[in-house]
Amino acid sequence: MVALALMPVLAATGGTAAAADITVSAAASLTNAFKEIGTAYEKDHPGDKVLFNFAASDPLVQQIAKGAPVDVFASADQDAMDKAEGLKLLAAGTRKNFVANTLVLITPANSKHAIKGLNDLQQPAITRITLGNPASVPVGRYTRNALEQAKLWSTVEPKAIYGTSVRQSLDYVARGEVDAGFVYATDAAVQKDKVTVVATIPTTTPVTYPIALIEKGPQVEAGRRFIAYVMAPGAQAVLAKYGFSRP
Repeated sequence: MVALALMPVLAATGGTAAAADITVSAAASLTNAFKEIGTAYEKDHPGDKVLFNFAASDPLVQQIAKGAPVDVFASADQDAMDKAEGLKLLAAGTRKNFVANTLVLITPANSKHAIKGLNDLQQPAITRITLGNPASVPVGRYTRNALEQAKLWSTVEPKAIYGTSVRQSLDYVARGEVDAGFVYATDAAVQKDKVTVVATIPTTTPVTYPIALIEKGPQVEAGRRFIAYVMAPGAQAVLAKYGFSRP
């Protein structure tokens, strides 16, 4: 439903927009940093406008595959970008890793549970644990893999409350609707007054974010300019401010 609802909106903006309107579909965890980068980009490129669409990475790929007029795609993991590449959506040679992140375990700030690490999730009192849906959300894939490595997936899976994006899981924890959750460190920082990071979770695969130009996007050259801007020191400093690191 999200994809179907979005496409007319994108089509409307893309169809009537000026030549330098750039549509960027980006992982939900990039929301705050990319909004600031977009504002700075527009100031540095008078006449250009950046239109953002934030969601879980896999649904974004589906939207692009169905014809949504997107110029740039930024994913929270390599798997989603691999899917886009497999569907021949990317302009050759434009895929680049631009930031990295960290997986963390969080609890509501006012939690009464004694949760300090993964093993504590086995407590009978812990009944609701949120994570992104591994089938469509990168943070969910990282989480499942980490729990499998710790031999805890079979314990946590029955308690799982799946989020459609990392930001939905963050909101569940911030509102105290679950006992614990898995998000990125950068997301936890957005709600640091409402959630507590209790542990950093090692991942066998580094949490790296790739960005690429969409081959059939309506604004190819403007899309190239935006990607170059994201890779440049100014935008990288903004990403660092929000907790992202170099890939």
